[in-house]
Amino acid sequence: MADYHSIITLEPGKRGGQPCIRGLRITVQDVLQWLAGGMDIDEIVSDYPELTREDVLACLAFAADRER
Repeated sequence: MADYHSIITLEPGKRGGQPCIRGLRITVQDVLQWLAGGMDIDEIVSDYPELTREDVLACLAFAADRER
């Protein structure tokens, strides 16, 4: 499982305190919704070049830990 601790950030004033990716304004929820909507990792990274494959996998790992 990807280590998300250095990728997923929480900042109270940004996006309502939601978990974001590396301080960007892209949230874990955004990425999960794109995946649930049928986008694959390559499409997400292509549409959002500021993201990496590792970022997307970190979102999945973060969500899996939250569900544990």
